[in-house]
Amino acid sequence: MALISLLTSQHPSAAVLKAEHQRGWNRADPIPERGRNRDTQSIRTEKMLPATFKLCAAISYQHLRNMRGLRRQTAVTIGQELGRILCRSPGPGPWISHVRRRSSLLSSRLEEKPYSEMEMSYIKQGEEALQKSLSILGNQDGWKMETEVGNGDKVLSKVLPDVGKVFRLEVVLDQPLDAVYSELVDNMEQMGDWNPSVKEVKILQRIGKDTLITHEKAAAPPGNIVGPRDFVSVRCSRRRGSTCVLAGMATQHRAVPEQEGFVRAENGPTCMLLRPLPGRPSHTKLTWLLSIDLKGWLPKSIINQVLAQTQVDFANHLRQRLAGMGTPGC
Repeated sequence: MALISLLTSQHPSAAVLKAEHQRGWNRADPIPERGRNRDTQSIRTEKMLPATFKLCAAISYQHLRNMRGLRRQTAVTIGQELGRILCRSPGPGPWISHVRRRSSLLSSRLEEKPYSEMEMSYIKQGEEALQKSLSILGNQDGWKMETEVGNGDKVLSKVLPDVGKVFRLEVVLDQPLDAVYSELVDNMEQMGDWNPSVKEVKILQRIGKDTLITHEKAAAPPGNIVGPRDFVSVRCSRRRGSTCVLAGMATQHRAVPEQEGFVRAENGPTCMLLRPLPGRPSHTKLTWLLSIDLKGWLPKSIINQVLAQTQVDFANHLRQRLAGMGTPGC
């Protein structure tokens, strides 16, 4: 019962756990006659350990999830009770050995910081952007050519009922995938150094290893046709074998409310898909799905022209950047 006392003393809501455990205790089978020569308490404890572990799962509830001290003490108490059983019993049952292994694994992860509800919301948004982007790219029907450059770069587009007009850039870069991925993901905040369309990219928050919240300021194009825009985005990156994906969509973050002098535009779903070129692993095929609502009172013809040209220019600037950085070792 030490574990139940611990739970009850650590959090008022845990009192309900004690009642649940007591119901399990009352349902325990009577001690068999052949076990009378063993310590009564140890037998009852061994019988009730499965119920106890079920009870411990309550610490995964939202109101107890952030109580790392409670989780740590719970794991310690579990280990102590298992140790006493092993000392009293001739040999541990298979399930006890299994639980001890699982308890050790749990103890090693106690210091991991749980995600807040807001962080989980961002993770969900990033995953949604990734799945929706891949779904759009996976549908080959309805794409129309917007522009094609002599080096093979091309921009296609189509209109989606629930998204609007989306653009798709397809280029081949004479650099290995790791170099391209490093520049676009690892060095994301340096994009303003080589892409004239971007004034600044700032990472506002990292959530785990795959999710970022970013603030991007777009540079005003020549002639100031569109005007300065900024974006707040959640980005989700994935690497699976030889395929890399960086997806994103518009979100909100308290660190960057709408700023004077900028129109808060919205993007998404957007996605950059990187894969080695078949038969030429030292080259990378980049596919960029672009979907942006620039807001403001702008003619659609101007928006479409600007977005298509932005993708073509991006490919040229990225090539120059990669050539200047050299090819890293793989």
